[in-house]
Order: sequence, then C-alpha cells, then structure tokens
Amino acid sequence: MAKIRILVADDHALVREGIIAILKLHGDLEVAAEAADGKEAIQKAAKLKPDIVLMDIAMPGLGGLEATMEIKKNHPEIKILVLSQYDDKEYVNRLLKAGVSGYILKHAVGTDLIAAIRAVARGESYLYPTITSSVIDDYLRKRDTGLEDPYERLTDREKQVLKLIAEGHAHKEIASLLDISAKTVIAHYTNAQEKLDIHNRAELIKFALRRGIIK
Repeated sequence: MAKIRILVADDHALVREGIIAILKLHGDLEVAAEAADGKEAIQKAAKLKPDIVLMDIAMPGLGGLEATMEIKKNHPEIKILVLSQYDDKEYVNRLLKAGVSGYILKHAVGTDLIAAIRAVARGESYLYPTITSSVIDDYLRKRDTGLEDPYERLTDREKQVLKLIAEGHAHKEIASLLDISAKTVIAHYTNAQEKLDIHNRAELIKFALRRGIIK
C-alpha cells in the first residue's frame, strides 16, 4: 500500500521537527519535505507533488492562506490540512473557501493529527471538534439572513494583496513574493479598495483586524 506523502510547512524549526517526529512513528506516512514559509511551500508542492500539505498559517512573508490559494489553483489534487493556533471562525471560513480539506489546532497535535491526515487522505474533510459548531452556526446565520459579504467579491489575488498590504509589506516586496509586477499589485489593491469601499491604509488595517485577516 502506497504511503501518504506529506509536506510540512511551518516557520518554526522546532515545530517542524516535532511534527516530523510524530509522523515518522507511523508506517503509512512519509515526510516528502519541509518548508519554512509560504513561498517555499508553493515551490516544493509544485516540484514534489505531495498528497497532503500540513500548512501553518502565520508564517512571515507569504503566509499560509496565500500559499494555500496558489497551491490549490495550480495543483487542485494536493490536499491542504491547516495547522493553526487560531480558532477564529472568520479565519476558518476563509480557509475552507480557499479549498483546505481540514483544520486542526496546534495544541491538539498527536493522535488527532494522525486521524486528520488519514481522513483527508481518504478524501474526507476534517475539522477539529471545537471549531465545528462555530463554523456551522456562522453558515446558518449567513444563510438565514441572506447577507452578501463584500469580501467574498474579491478575487483570490486581491485577497492576497490586501492581506500583505495590511501586514505592512511594500508594493515591490509583494510583487516579489507573488511573482507579479508592482503595477499589477497596485491594480489589485485599487480594485479591492473599490469593492470594500476602503479609502486608505488605516481603514484597511481596521478592516483586516476586524475580519481576522491579520492578527
């Protein structure tokens, strides 16, 4: 039986080592590679085609959400299992819409992590139990009220640019991270501002904090 090949993406070396040590205890799992940031995760996912990427979200530079969007756009067959310290429902919902197959909290790694990996490898979805109820409640609220979320009108690239600008990255730095031109960065940011009715960086930061786009 083929092993489940896994790419571990986390900016903390000790966390990666701990996760890898856990994975190596199980004969059906194989660590294909590790990555220290979102850009490296994208590159190694493209090169190695792992079955699953264990994706940290709060990484410097190109974060886990942006990396997830890129990987799912170019390699939809690769499954993403998020490892995060955050259980904010807005954060979880945004990642689910980006195409992740599972979401597990870092403090739960161990038997829960192995169960999540195996479930995702089978084509199932996995949400850590404490997250599930809040996600369902939020879905039902939006369904019942029929409210349209202007943030969801943004394209994936506009969301990426918006987050990076809110984090304080310069246009040229974002262009380098996303492999696009600075003019394209400005165009995406302008489009996002119009859709969200945001007029300056201060309003953007308030919006991003309120929505959990940045922490």
